[in-house]
Amino acid sequence: MAPKSQVGGAKHLLDARRVVIKIGSSLFVDQSSGTLDRAWLAALCSDVSAMRKAGQEVVIVSSGSIALGTGQLGLASDRMRLEESQASAAVGQIQLAHAYQEELGLKDLTAAQVLLTLDDSESRRRYLNAEGTLLTLLSRGAIPVVNENDTVATEEIRYGDNDRLAAHVAQMLSADCLIILSDVDGLYTSDPKADQQARHIPEITDLKHDYWDMAGGPGSAQGTGGMRTKLDAARIALGAGCRVVITSGRVKKPIRELLDGGRATWFMPTSTPKAARKQWIAGTLKPKGALTVDDGAQRALLSGKSLLPAGVLAVEGDFGRGEVVQILGHDGTELGRGLTTYTSSETRSIAGYQSGAINGILGYCRRDEIIHRNDLVLTQNKIGL
Repeated sequence: MAPKSQVGGAKHLLDARRVVIKIGSSLFVDQSSGTLDRAWLAALCSDVSAMRKAGQEVVIVSSGSIALGTGQLGLASDRMRLEESQASAAVGQIQLAHAYQEELGLKDLTAAQVLLTLDDSESRRRYLNAEGTLLTLLSRGAIPVVNENDTVATEEIRYGDNDRLAAHVAQMLSADCLIILSDVDGLYTSDPKADQQARHIPEITDLKHDYWDMAGGPGSAQGTGGMRTKLDAARIALGAGCRVVITSGRVKKPIRELLDGGRATWFMPTSTPKAARKQWIAGTLKPKGALTVDDGAQRALLSGKSLLPAGVLAVEGDFGRGEVVQILGHDGTELGRGLTTYTSSETRSIAGYQSGAINGILGYCRRDEIIHRNDLVLTQNKIGL
C-alpha cells in the first residue's frame, strides 16, 4: 500500500482542474546519442490522454530541443557557445514538436507549439497575448506544448531553465497543480546518491531557506536545472496558489505512477489560485483609473456577475489592457477593483453599449466583458466574487 502522504498526494492531483507538466531533457533524450525515446513519450502522452478524459486541462512544458539538435549537428553539449545552442534549438525544436504532434495525435489530441521568452512574462502586453493564446488553446481542447524560445533567447532574457518557465506558465494560467518530472523522486535531506542516510521529504507546507541548502546542482549533462531551480519554481508557483509536486519521470506513465502512490514531494500553498489572484488584484496593484457603473451593473456585480459595457456610465484615467481599475457606484463609492479587458480609450468607445455592438464599434471583440468576474474583487462589504 502506498504511504499515507502519497495517497493524499493522489487526491491533490485528482482535484486539479488545470495542470502544468514539466518534462526535463534527460527523461526522454538519450544522452549518448541525442536521440528521442519515443516509447517513453508515447507512454507520457497516454497519461495526458487519461487526464483529458477525466476532464483536466493539461499544458506541457518540455525541454529537449537543444539536446536533440546537438546530436544532429554533431556538437559537444558540454562546451557550446550561445549561437551553437541557438542553432541546436532551431534543429531540435522541429523534431520535438513533430514528436508531440504525432504521439498526441494518436490519442486524438491536438498539440500546439508555444515558444516563450522571459520578455513575454515581463512585458504586460506580451504577457496578456501569451495568456490569451494558451487559454484559447485550452478552451478548444488542445494541449499546448511550451518551450523556451532558445533560438532567440540570450543570457539576458532567458528563463535559464524550464523549471522556472513552467512555474511562470502555471502562474500565468492560474493552474491548480504543477508536476515537475525529474530524474529524482522528490526532495531529500541530502543528496541520496552520495548519502545513504538521506531522508525523503513527502510534503512541505512551509518552504524555508533551509531546503535550498539541501539541494544540489544539475543532475545530468542534458539538463540546466537542479533541485535548487525546482525549489525556485515551487516558490513562484506557490505564490500563485498552485500546488507543486516533484516526482520521478524515470518510469513509463509517470502520472499514472504518481496516482498509484509513487514517491514524490508535494509543496502545498496557503491559498488557492483564485484566492491568490484576487489578493494580488486587491492589495498589490495601484489602480490606473476608474469606471463608474449604474445601479443595474452594481446589483449584477454583487450577485457574482461580470462587468459588461452596457453598465458603465463614465471612464476616468489612462489605462492599458490588463491593468487594475476601480469600480465605483454612481455615488462615488468604491465597489471593487478589477483587470480590464480593454484600454481606457476602447472602454470609452464601448461604454453604455450592449456587448454585441463591441465588434462593430472597435472592429474586434476580445471579450463580451469589460471586467470578467474571475478578474474582479469586490471591496464593498468585504465581498469577493
